[in-house]
Amino acid sequence: MDAELNALSLAVGAALANWKLMLACAESCTGGWVCEVVTATAGSSDWFERGFVTYSNMAKQEMLGVSAETLANHGAVSEETARAMALGALANSAAQVALAITGIAGPGGGSPGKPVGTVCFAWCRGSQSIISETQHFAGEREAIRRQAVIHSLNGLLALLNGAKTVP
Repeated sequence: MDAELNALSLAVGAALANWKLMLACAESCTGGWVCEVVTATAGSSDWFERGFVTYSNMAKQEMLGVSAETLANHGAVSEETARAMALGALANSAAQVALAITGIAGPGGGSPGKPVGTVCFAWCRGSQSIISETQHFAGEREAIRRQAVIHSLNGLLALLNGAKTVP
């Protein structure tokens, strides 16, 4: 793992340990990369509870409780779906904090309204405090996915530090 991802993992771990919180991750386009990054840190079992890789819509419904209506009305790549994924990760784990990522990493799958590089995020600390946003990343598939991992961890740090929005 490179230095930037390692530093983010250490910072996330320190913040979660400080607050005595456990993290759950719900990932789609990143395919478990966030879980890989955070579990690369020794001692992560003290603050990482579990991860969900829900690549298909069926997996989002079955594992996280994302409603068919949300998927039909907003699509898998939407803030509404990301929020439902994050809340589902909390509901289906013993974690108190969750993050979710769903997007289009490419090279195909984009549309004029949601081009390749569109990634939706959600972070929550308990079911009452949830933040979501959409980012548009440039580059090839791996670069988009990597940017999404970094952004999700930075967003989590912001949430843990009391931010109401993500920088």
